[in-house]
Amino acid sequence: MRSFLNMPALSLPAVRGSILAPMIGLSLAFATLQPAGAAEGVAVFSDPSKVAAIGGSITEIVYALGEEKRLVARDSTSNYPKAALDLPDVGYMRALSPEGVLSVNPTGILAVQGSGPREAVDVLKKTSIPFIEVPEHYSHEGILEKVRIVGKALGVDAKAEVLAKELDAKLTAAERRTASIKERKRVLFVLSVQGGKILAAGSDTAADGMVRLAGGVNAIEGFSGYKQLSDEAIITAGPDVILMMSNAGPPVSDDELFGNPSIASTPAGAARKLIRIDGGYLLGFGPRTADAIHDLAVSFYGAQVTD
Repeated sequence: MRSFLNMPALSLPAVRGSILAPMIGLSLAFATLQPAGAAEGVAVFSDPSKVAAIGGSITEIVYALGEEKRLVARDSTSNYPKAALDLPDVGYMRALSPEGVLSVNPTGILAVQGSGPREAVDVLKKTSIPFIEVPEHYSHEGILEKVRIVGKALGVDAKAEVLAKELDAKLTAAERRTASIKERKRVLFVLSVQGGKILAAGSDTAADGMVRLAGGVNAIEGFSGYKQLSDEAIITAGPDVILMMSNAGPPVSDDELFGNPSIASTPAGAARKLIRIDGGYLLGFGPRTADAIHDLAVSFYGAQVTD
């Protein structure tokens, strides 16, 4: 092993150069990821002229505010209104790549909470592009909060407040339509059927929030998020209605669903009661949610829903 004493002598400038050169290179590389005044924690875009919207409800809110001219890109869940489809697609909101989002040269990134993967979001937050994350709460108030945060980010607080008040009134009216119904439907939201196993929604999900707003009861209790259910759990839940998304994931036919022995053993299975609604419309929690609540409530209760 060579001793430091036997190493050839280096001049001080050479030593400085050999040490500082890679350090400078690392510093410059890190600066591109985490510049002074980095983008995390901002609430208002300093330049909202080219915004990338991540999340279908975020894109819908921007259009509802009349600020769509600011959008430079959208994610693949942003398929309403139809005009949004003309924007560049940066990928699925839960499978983003930093390169894809940054390729559209946005001046700001507006993303709904839950966008990911976490590593990609962390990288985006460390760039010089302001990144605003919009909280996702599956409730009446959660929708109004989204509207106000998006409006503030774009610098149109007054327009956002007008829209929030309008949606507040519509949501309140939609919820009141089922207020007098005594016997509430027990609803099982099925996300997917794989290998005969049912993946269903528990609490703290968009599906649970929508079922409640439409006057139903989530037939599944005791866990949050989505979980694969045992046959016994499905039979015990005893749903009156099965609710599924249309145009989302591998298709499941009515015969496949009702051919499942556990589903067939429930009141919903016996009556073959299945409701399918477009996923973005049903679970978006955005400007169209009041209409979705009304449509879902009518699907549950028919003429019992008051206008």
